[in-house]
Amino acid sequence: MKTFFKILIAVIIGGIFVYTIVFLYGKSKEQPVIYQTSSATEMPIIKKTVATGSVVPRKEIEIKPKVSGIIEEVYTEPGEMIKKGDVIAKVKIIPNMVNLNNAQSRLNRARNNESDAKRDYMRQKDLYESGVVPRADFEDYELAYFNAQEEVQAAENNLELIKEGQTSRSDQPTNTLIRSTIDGMVLAVPVKEGNSVIESNTFNDGTTIATIADMGEMIFEGKIDETEVGKIKEGMPLILTIGAIEDAKFEALLEHISPKGVEENGAIQFKIKAAVDLQADLFVRAGYSANADIVLAQTDSVLSIQESLLQFENDSVYVEIETEPQVFEKRFIELGLSDGINVEVKEGLTLEDKIKIPQQGIQ
Repeated sequence: MKTFFKILIAVIIGGIFVYTIVFLYGKSKEQPVIYQTSSATEMPIIKKTVATGSVVPRKEIEIKPKVSGIIEEVYTEPGEMIKKGDVIAKVKIIPNMVNLNNAQSRLNRARNNESDAKRDYMRQKDLYESGVVPRADFEDYELAYFNAQEEVQAAENNLELIKEGQTSRSDQPTNTLIRSTIDGMVLAVPVKEGNSVIESNTFNDGTTIATIADMGEMIFEGKIDETEVGKIKEGMPLILTIGAIEDAKFEALLEHISPKGVEENGAIQFKIKAAVDLQADLFVRAGYSANADIVLAQTDSVLSIQESLLQFENDSVYVEIETEPQVFEKRFIELGLSDGINVEVKEGLTLEDKIKIPQQGIQ
């Protein structure tokens, strides 16, 4: 009985040993490599570069007041369409007290001078009509009286200008009403009722009352790297992708390339502008970020393959064509335009050829 168990144990151990040997041999045996294949296709090839930027109105202006004061009323809001001449806001003038006092004093003096000149004029007029005073002397007093009247009018106008920003005798619209200078959409109204505003003059840009733009004419403003700027020129077509508008592409035409670059993060960037062809059913807001694909070259439908299928030998390019199942031969080809993913094949391939897909690390 003991001998039987000893034999059984020996058989089991032997079986395990044999199984282990067979298993390890199977694992160590190299499996044959099965290559996948691909085929050429007919498709257009577009070589392009990308510029980043934003879409902005071509005509965008800031409306500034002609007088300083306090916003009394605001008549518009962002998003409204307005016409040229429409009132945007009303400014209440807060006159400078020193200037106001000087203007009032000037008016008082002018009225006193007018009263005095009038008395002299009337006295000399009676004497002239009586034949006592010659006409030449009378005309001097007449001229002085007329000048005194003119000075009173000028002083009154000056006082009105300081108080109201406009004279009652002027046929021009009052400066206290801020009006739009173009047709368009109100993009922003940065002031509110009660805000102080400063007039636009040679020493100050003035306070912006509103920003207005023509939203029917938009342009793309972007920047392109110095390595690409030499490949583009005015008149090239652009394909515009706006991040906020999904599944929509806009056509644009490059119309300006800056002659001077600006350094940004260690690289030289050149500013470009392109006119955007808007779509009637899509509203493009000012300031949308966008990417512009600038078409450097393109072809119609041509025979092409993926660049990952290419293999290189010295200065030549070849692919491996399947002649029999899992049997391949080299075939040198001539390439054309590439977009970085697909490349045009001018000679050496047909649509029926099956091309080996190289495995990484295996040649």
